Amino acid sequence: MTGTVVDVYVSAGSNIDPEHHLRAACHRLADRFGSLSLSSVYRTKAVGFAGDDFLNLVLSFSTDVGAYAVKEYLDLIEADAGREPSAQSLQPRTLDLDLLLYGDVVLEEPTVQVPRTDILRYAFVLAPFAELVPDLRHPVDGRTMHELWAAFAGGEQGIRRLAKPLL
Repeated sequence: MTGTVVDVYVSAGSNIDPEHHLRAACHRLADRFGSLSLSSVYRTKAVGFAGDDFLNLVLSFSTDVGAYAVKEYLDLIEADAGREPSAQSLQPRTLDLDLLLYGDVVLEEPTVQVPRTDILRYAFVLAPFAELVPDLRHPVDGRTMHELWAAFAGGEQGIRRLAKPLL
């Protein structure tokens, strides 16, 4: 999966010093992969547990680095931000970086799953994704991100777009 340049989409979220951790993650990703495209930042309620609100966004970049290496780099950035590899998913976190799409590749491996199912499950992923690339088609579902968001059955899930850009 290397050699060919693909567009990569990543969901980023934090509810512990979120502006700092999200900004630092974006800078590291830009240093490694070049220019990033960013959605607006969204404030969302914690889903599945009681906790401080999250700040979430979706970002994209183009790379010829393979999906597994991209995922490993995302994991490294999370660890450097203080996230424990064994941390449960439904708890506060300094940083959560999830590989959403790697081009139109479909992978169901233990360490990498793309497209990530969170795209269809959570407003905090789909709303910024639909804003960033409304005409991008989901590689399995076939609908555009805009169509998916328009049909989203999860309600607002306590999501609010912030006017202030992250970078």
